Amino acid sequence: MRIWIGLTILTLCGWSSLLDFSYLSDAKEAYSKQEYKKAEELYSKVDNDEAKFNRADALYRQKKYKEAIDAYQSIGSDKLRFKKLHNIGNSYANLNKIDKAIESYEEALKIKEDKDTKFNLELLKKRKKEQEKKKKKKQNKKEDKQENKEKNKDQKKQDQKNQDKKDNKKTQEQKENQKDKESKEEKEDKAKKEKSKEDKAKQEEQKKEQENQKKAQMAKEKKKEPPISDMEERKWGKMLNQKCINTLMLPLNSKERKENETNPW
Repeated sequence: MRIWIGLTILTLCGWSSLLDFSYLSDAKEAYSKQEYKKAEELYSKVDNDEAKFNRADALYRQKKYKEAIDAYQSIGSDKLRFKKLHNIGNSYANLNKIDKAIESYEEALKIKEDKDTKFNLELLKKRKKEQEKKKKKKQNKKEDKQENKEKNKDQKKQDQKNQDKKDNKKTQEQKENQKDKESKEEKEDKAKKEKSKEDKAKQEEQKKEQENQKKAQMAKEKKKEPPISDMEERKWGKMLNQKCINTLMLPLNSKERKENETNPW
């Protein structure tokens, strides 16, 4: 019975159709067993839009999304256009090409309303908004970071400027303090020299005063002793002459002798 059916099919469709049927049957079985690579290879042996669509599905199941998109786009059948656009949208969504996925879903919905396609479209629009929000937040964060970086840079410049100003002020103060110290030392040295000079002058003055006092004392003491009279001096001279002792005393003149001598020797 099976041989009769085979011969009938062979007679009606020819060897080519028989082979296609065999490939499609094996491919369908492999696909149902999740043997997607084998199914893809078998579907590729059949040249019609349905086989191409199934091959693209097999590629999609293997996560070969870019190859699946190329396979879907090679399909020219209007009957499969909606499914083709829907699946292209799914492939782009998995590649995270949100705009292209949205475009494919919107094209598919122009052909007919579909709950799954519409759900996917809304989901991707929401994801796009979130991505834009994240992108904007990231951009704002980047801008804030750059702004903070600039602020920190400006603050560092200002801090450095303030520090330089502080250091200059400190250096100036140190110079002024050193100058004041040197001036103070000079003043102290000058004061010491002046004091030393004054002390020396005072000592000299005291010495001079002491000498004057000594001289005055000597003069006072000398004044207390009665002076030797000319007569006593002559008497003393005669006595020394009598004793043969030379003297350097000079005799008074005759006039002075007469005035002073009341009692001649």
